[in-house]
Amino acid sequence: MNYRVLLYYFYTKVEDPAAFAAEHLEFCKSINLKGRILVAHEGINGTVSGTVEDTNAYMEHMKNHPLFEGIVFKIDEAEGHAFKKMHCRHRPELVNLSLPEDINPHEITGRYLSPQEFFEEMQREDTVVLDVRNTYEYDVGHFRGAIRPEVETFRDTPQWIIDNKELFEGKRVLTYCTGGIRCEKFSGWLMREGIGEEVGQLHGGIATYSKDPVAKGQLWDGQMYVFDERLTVPINQVEHVVVGRDHYDGTPCERYVNCASPECNKQILASEENEAKHLGGCTIECTKDPRNRYVAKHNLSEEYVAEVVAKLEAQLV
Repeated sequence: MNYRVLLYYFYTKVEDPAAFAAEHLEFCKSINLKGRILVAHEGINGTVSGTVEDTNAYMEHMKNHPLFEGIVFKIDEAEGHAFKKMHCRHRPELVNLSLPEDINPHEITGRYLSPQEFFEEMQREDTVVLDVRNTYEYDVGHFRGAIRPEVETFRDTPQWIIDNKELFEGKRVLTYCTGGIRCEKFSGWLMREGIGEEVGQLHGGIATYSKDPVAKGQLWDGQMYVFDERLTVPINQVEHVVVGRDHYDGTPCERYVNCASPECNKQILASEENEAKHLGGCTIECTKDPRNRYVAKHNLSEEYVAEVVAKLEAQLV
Protein backbone atom coordinates (compact mmCIF):
# COMPACT_ATOMS: atom_id res chain seq x y z
CA MET A 1 0.00 0.00 0.00
CA ASN A 2 1.34 3.42 -0.98
CA TYR A 3 -0.68 5.51 1.48
CA ARG A 4 -0.86 5.89 5.24
CA VAL A 5 -3.23 7.27 7.83
CA LEU A 6 -1.60 9.00 10.82
CA LEU A 7 -3.40 9.36 14.15
CA TYR A 8 -1.79 11.51 16.84
CA TYR A 9 -2.19 14.02 19.66
CA PHE A 10 0.13 15.99 21.88
CA TYR A 11 -0.59 18.11 24.92
CA THR A 12 1.63 21.19 24.86
CA LYS A 13 1.25 24.95 25.24
CA VAL A 14 0.34 26.72 21.99
CA GLU A 15 0.39 30.49 22.47
CA ASP A 16 -1.69 31.46 19.42
CA PRO A 17 -3.68 28.42 18.21
CA ALA A 18 -5.54 30.38 15.51
CA ALA A 19 -2.32 31.59 13.89
CA PHE A 20 -0.68 28.18 14.28
CA ALA A 21 -3.70 26.43 12.72
CA ALA A 22 -3.65 28.73 9.68
CA GLU A 23 0.08 28.26 9.14
CA HIS A 24 -0.11 24.50 9.75
CA LEU A 25 -2.95 24.14 7.24
CA GLU A 26 -0.83 25.68 4.50
CA PHE A 27 2.07 23.38 5.36
CA CYS A 28 -0.15 20.29 5.23
CA LYS A 29 -1.54 21.33 1.87
CA SER A 30 1.96 21.93 0.55
CA ILE A 31 2.85 18.27 1.14
CA ASN A 32 -0.50 17.00 -0.22
CA LEU A 33 -1.98 15.76 3.06
CA LYS A 34 -5.69 15.46 3.70
CA GLY A 35 -7.34 15.16 7.06
CA ARG A 36 -8.70 16.85 10.15
CA ILE A 37 -6.54 18.63 12.74
CA LEU A 38 -7.62 20.54 15.85
CA VAL A 39 -5.35 23.04 17.60
CA ALA A 40 -5.99 24.57 21.03
CA HIS A 41 -3.99 26.36 23.70
CA GLU A 42 -3.52 22.90 25.26
CA GLY A 43 -2.05 21.19 22.18
CA ILE A 44 -2.87 19.42 18.93
CA ASN A 45 -4.98 16.44 17.85
CA GLY A 46 -5.19 15.12 14.32
CA THR A 47 -5.74 12.41 11.75
CA VAL A 48 -4.20 12.87 8.31
CA SER A 49 -3.65 10.72 5.26
CA GLY A 50 -1.13 10.83 2.44
CA THR A 51 1.49 8.89 0.55
CA VAL A 52 4.29 7.19 2.45
CA GLU A 53 6.67 9.94 1.29
CA ASP A 54 4.34 12.76 2.31
CA THR A 55 3.45 11.28 5.70
CA ASN A 56 7.14 10.70 6.40
CA ALA A 57 7.77 14.37 5.66
CA TYR A 58 4.97 15.36 8.01
CA MET A 59 6.20 13.18 10.88
CA GLU A 60 9.74 14.49 10.48
CA HIS A 61 8.47 18.08 10.51
CA MET A 62 6.43 17.52 13.67
CA LYS A 63 9.13 15.63 15.55
CA ASN A 64 11.62 18.42 14.83
CA HIS A 65 9.21 21.15 15.92
CA PRO A 66 10.13 22.54 19.38
CA LEU A 67 6.50 22.35 20.55
CA PHE A 68 6.08 18.66 19.79
CA GLU A 69 9.23 16.96 21.01
CA GLY A 70 8.32 13.39 21.89
CA ILE A 71 5.17 13.20 19.75
CA VAL A 72 4.08 9.66 18.81
CA PHE A 73 2.19 8.67 15.66
CA LYS A 74 -0.10 5.68 15.17
CA ILE A 75 0.28 4.50 11.58
CA ASP A 76 -2.18 2.55 9.42
CA GLU A 77 -1.38 1.43 5.91
CA ALA A 78 -4.02 2.46 3.37
CA GLU A 79 -4.87 2.12 -0.32
CA GLY A 80 -5.55 5.83 -0.72
CA HIS A 81 -6.55 9.00 1.09
CA ALA A 82 -8.93 8.55 4.02
CA PHE A 83 -10.24 12.12 3.67
CA LYS A 84 -11.54 14.28 0.86
CA LYS A 85 -10.10 17.59 2.10
CA MET A 86 -7.58 19.10 4.49
CA HIS A 87 -8.89 20.97 7.55
CA CYS A 88 -6.91 22.50 10.41
CA ARG A 89 -8.97 24.51 12.90
CA HIS A 90 -8.44 26.08 16.30
CA ARG A 91 -10.71 25.19 19.22
CA PRO A 92 -11.02 26.29 22.86
CA GLU A 93 -10.27 22.69 23.95
CA LEU A 94 -9.03 19.50 22.31
CA VAL A 95 -11.31 17.45 24.54
CA ASN A 96 -14.56 18.99 25.77
CA LEU A 97 -15.67 17.70 29.16
CA SER A 98 -17.54 20.92 30.07
CA LEU A 99 -16.02 20.88 33.55
CA PRO A 100 -16.09 23.92 35.87
CA GLU A 101 -12.38 23.31 36.36
CA ASP A 102 -10.57 21.66 33.46
CA ILE A 103 -8.06 18.81 33.78
CA ASN A 104 -4.40 19.32 32.88
CA PRO A 105 -2.95 15.89 31.93
CA HIS A 106 0.53 17.18 32.78
CA GLU A 107 -0.63 17.59 36.38
CA ILE A 108 -2.94 14.61 36.90
CA THR A 109 -3.71 11.58 34.73
CA GLY A 110 -4.23 7.85 35.17
CA ARG A 111 -1.42 5.33 35.20
CA TYR A 112 -0.26 4.46 31.70
CA LEU A 113 -0.71 0.80 30.81
CA SER A 114 1.00 -0.84 27.85
CA PRO A 115 -1.21 -3.04 25.63
CA GLN A 116 0.17 -6.15 27.34
CA GLU A 117 -0.45 -4.71 30.81
CA PHE A 118 -3.96 -3.63 29.83
CA PHE A 119 -4.71 -7.10 28.42
CA GLU A 120 -3.60 -8.74 31.66
CA GLU A 121 -5.17 -6.28 34.09
CA MET A 122 -8.61 -6.07 32.49
CA GLN A 123 -9.03 -9.80 33.24
CA ARG A 124 -8.67 -9.27 37.00
CA GLU A 125 -11.84 -9.70 39.06
CA ASP A 126 -11.31 -6.44 40.96
CA THR A 127 -11.20 -4.42 37.73
CA VAL A 128 -13.85 -2.64 35.65
CA VAL A 129 -13.16 -1.46 32.11
CA LEU A 130 -14.72 1.85 31.11
CA ASP A 131 -15.28 2.92 27.50
CA VAL A 132 -14.99 6.72 27.31
CA ARG A 133 -16.10 7.07 23.69
CA ASN A 134 -19.50 7.85 22.20
CA THR A 135 -22.25 5.22 22.11
CA TYR A 136 -22.10 4.81 18.32
CA GLU A 137 -18.40 4.02 18.64
CA TYR A 138 -19.07 1.43 21.34
CA ASP A 139 -21.93 -0.18 19.42
CA VAL A 140 -19.75 -1.35 16.52
CA GLY A 141 -16.87 -2.57 18.72
CA HIS A 142 -15.56 -2.58 22.30
CA PHE A 143 -13.55 -4.53 24.85
CA ARG A 144 -15.45 -7.54 26.10
CA GLY A 145 -17.45 -6.64 29.22
CA ALA A 146 -16.60 -2.92 29.07
CA ILE A 147 -19.04 -0.48 30.65
CA ARG A 148 -20.97 1.62 28.13
CA PRO A 149 -22.07 4.96 29.62
CA GLU A 150 -25.54 5.85 28.37
CA VAL A 151 -24.64 9.28 27.01
CA GLU A 152 -25.06 11.13 23.74
CA THR A 153 -21.73 12.99 23.85
CA PHE A 154 -18.41 12.66 25.66
CA ARG A 155 -19.05 15.78 27.75
CA ASP A 156 -22.05 14.03 29.35
CA THR A 157 -19.92 11.16 30.66
CA PRO A 158 -18.74 12.76 33.95
CA GLN A 159 -22.33 13.24 35.15
CA TRP A 160 -23.20 9.65 34.18
CA ILE A 161 -20.24 8.40 36.21
CA ILE A 162 -21.35 10.43 39.23
CA ASP A 163 -24.90 9.11 38.90
CA ASN A 164 -23.60 5.53 38.72
CA LYS A 165 -20.72 5.82 41.16
CA GLU A 166 -21.62 2.53 42.88
CA LEU A 167 -20.39 0.61 39.80
CA PHE A 168 -16.83 1.67 40.61
CA GLU A 169 -16.71 1.44 44.39
CA GLY A 170 -13.83 -0.75 45.54
CA LYS A 171 -12.79 -1.39 41.93
CA ARG A 172 -9.73 -0.63 39.88
CA VAL A 173 -10.87 1.38 36.84
CA LEU A 174 -9.27 1.00 33.42
CA THR A 175 -10.19 3.51 30.70
CA TYR A 176 -9.70 3.32 26.94
CA CYS A 177 -10.49 5.34 23.83
CA THR A 178 -9.44 5.43 20.16
CA GLY A 179 -5.99 7.02 20.36
CA GLY A 180 -5.64 7.93 24.02
CA ILE A 181 -6.41 11.66 24.05
CA ARG A 182 -9.77 11.40 25.82
CA CYS A 183 -8.35 9.06 28.47
CA GLU A 184 -5.58 11.52 29.33
CA LYS A 185 -8.15 13.95 30.71
CA PHE A 186 -10.88 11.57 31.76
CA SER A 187 -8.64 9.32 33.84
CA GLY A 188 -7.33 12.44 35.57
CA TRP A 189 -10.89 13.53 36.31
CA LEU A 190 -11.67 10.08 37.78
CA MET A 191 -8.66 10.42 40.06
CA ARG A 192 -9.60 13.94 41.12
CA GLU A 193 -13.14 12.79 41.93
CA GLY A 194 -11.93 9.74 43.83
CA ILE A 195 -13.70 7.28 41.51
CA GLY A 196 -12.39 3.75 42.04
CA GLU A 197 -9.49 2.46 44.07
CA GLU A 198 -6.99 3.03 41.26
CA VAL A 199 -7.20 4.43 37.72
CA GLY A 200 -5.27 3.24 34.69
CA GLN A 201 -5.50 4.05 30.99
CA LEU A 202 -4.62 2.19 27.80
CA HIS A 203 -1.58 4.11 26.58
CA GLY A 204 -1.87 4.86 22.89
CA GLY A 205 -5.49 3.77 22.81
CA ILE A 206 -7.14 1.00 20.84
CA ALA A 207 -5.14 1.98 17.76
CA THR A 208 -1.92 0.93 19.51
CA TYR A 209 -3.44 -2.12 21.20
CA SER A 210 -4.46 -3.56 17.83
CA LYS A 211 -0.88 -3.76 16.58
CA ASP A 212 0.82 -4.97 19.76
CA PRO A 213 2.63 -8.29 19.09
CA VAL A 214 1.67 -9.68 22.51
CA ALA A 215 -1.89 -8.41 23.06
CA LYS A 216 -2.78 -8.87 19.36
CA GLY A 217 -6.05 -7.04 19.89
CA GLN A 218 -7.43 -9.88 22.02
CA LEU A 219 -10.65 -9.48 24.02
CA TRP A 220 -11.79 -6.82 21.56
CA ASP A 221 -15.09 -7.64 19.89
CA GLY A 222 -16.26 -5.99 16.68
CA GLN A 223 -14.37 -3.22 14.88
CA MET A 224 -13.04 0.18 15.92
CA TYR A 225 -14.88 3.26 14.74
CA VAL A 226 -12.61 5.86 13.13
CA PHE A 227 -13.34 9.45 12.13
CA ASP A 228 -12.49 9.21 8.45
CA GLU A 229 -13.90 7.64 5.31
CA ARG A 230 -12.94 4.13 6.41
CA LEU A 231 -15.47 4.42 9.30
CA THR A 232 -14.37 1.14 10.91
CA VAL A 233 -11.14 -0.87 11.07
CA PRO A 234 -10.36 -4.38 12.43
CA ILE A 235 -8.62 -4.74 15.80
CA ASN A 236 -8.53 -8.34 17.05
CA GLN A 237 -5.82 -10.33 15.25
CA VAL A 238 -6.90 -13.66 16.79
CA GLU A 239 -10.69 -13.78 16.35
CA HIS A 240 -13.45 -11.60 14.98
CA VAL A 241 -16.73 -11.36 16.88
CA VAL A 242 -19.43 -9.15 15.37
CA VAL A 243 -21.23 -7.11 18.04
CA GLY A 244 -22.87 -4.46 15.86
CA ARG A 245 -26.59 -4.87 15.21
CA ASP A 246 -28.56 -3.64 12.21
CA HIS A 247 -30.70 -0.63 13.13
CA TYR A 248 -33.71 -2.08 11.31
CA ASP A 249 -33.83 -5.77 12.18
CA GLY A 250 -31.15 -6.39 14.81
CA THR A 251 -29.10 -8.79 12.69
CA PRO A 252 -25.28 -8.73 12.94
CA CYS A 253 -23.93 -5.74 11.02
CA GLU A 254 -20.80 -3.58 10.88
CA ARG A 255 -21.76 -1.21 8.07
CA TYR A 256 -22.27 2.39 9.20
CA VAL A 257 -24.31 4.87 7.15
CA ASN A 258 -25.76 8.30 7.85
CA CYS A 259 -29.52 8.70 7.99
CA ALA A 260 -30.67 10.05 4.62
CA SER A 261 -32.49 12.97 6.20
CA PRO A 262 -30.15 16.00 6.30
CA GLU A 263 -32.04 17.25 9.36
CA CYS A 264 -31.23 14.03 11.24
CA ASN A 265 -27.94 12.70 9.82
CA LYS A 266 -27.74 10.11 12.62
CA GLN A 267 -25.21 7.35 12.11
CA ILE A 268 -26.77 3.90 12.06
CA LEU A 269 -25.63 0.37 11.34
CA ALA A 270 -27.46 -1.01 8.33
CA SER A 271 -27.05 -3.54 5.55
CA GLU A 272 -27.34 -2.29 1.98
CA GLU A 273 -30.59 -4.24 1.63
CA ASN A 274 -32.20 -2.69 4.71
CA GLU A 275 -30.95 0.78 3.83
CA ALA A 276 -32.67 0.42 0.45
CA LYS A 277 -35.90 -0.89 2.01
CA HIS A 278 -36.13 2.23 4.17
CA LEU A 279 -34.70 4.66 1.59
CA GLY A 280 -31.92 5.40 4.08
CA GLY A 281 -34.20 6.92 6.72
CA CYS A 282 -33.66 5.83 10.32
CA THR A 283 -37.37 6.47 11.04
CA ILE A 284 -40.44 6.74 8.85
CA GLU A 285 -40.32 10.51 9.34
CA CYS A 286 -36.76 10.59 8.00
CA THR A 287 -37.72 8.37 5.07
CA LYS A 288 -40.47 10.84 4.16
CA ASP A 289 -38.15 13.85 4.36
CA PRO A 290 -38.56 15.75 1.05
CA ARG A 291 -34.79 16.31 1.04
CA ASN A 292 -34.03 12.59 1.45
CA ARG A 293 -30.47 12.15 0.16
CA TYR A 294 -30.89 8.45 -0.65
CA VAL A 295 -33.81 9.29 -2.95
CA ALA A 296 -31.80 12.01 -4.66
CA LYS A 297 -28.66 9.90 -4.99
CA HIS A 298 -30.52 7.03 -6.65
CA ASN A 299 -32.84 9.30 -8.65
CA LEU A 300 -35.95 7.52 -7.38
CA SER A 301 -39.35 8.52 -8.75
CA GLU A 302 -42.09 10.06 -6.62
CA GLU A 303 -44.30 7.05 -7.39
CA TYR A 304 -41.68 4.59 -6.16
CA VAL A 305 -41.01 6.59 -2.99
CA ALA A 306 -44.75 6.80 -2.26
CA GLU A 307 -45.03 3.02 -2.68
CA VAL A 308 -42.14 2.34 -0.29
CA VAL A 309 -43.51 4.77 2.30
CA ALA A 310 -46.95 3.15 2.11
CA LYS A 311 -45.45 -0.29 2.78
CA LEU A 312 -43.45 0.99 5.74
CA GLU A 313 -46.45 2.76 7.23
CA ALA A 314 -48.54 -0.39 6.84
CA GLN A 315 -45.97 -2.32 8.86
CA LEU A 316 -46.32 0.20 11.71
CA VAL A 317 -50.05 -0.37 12.08
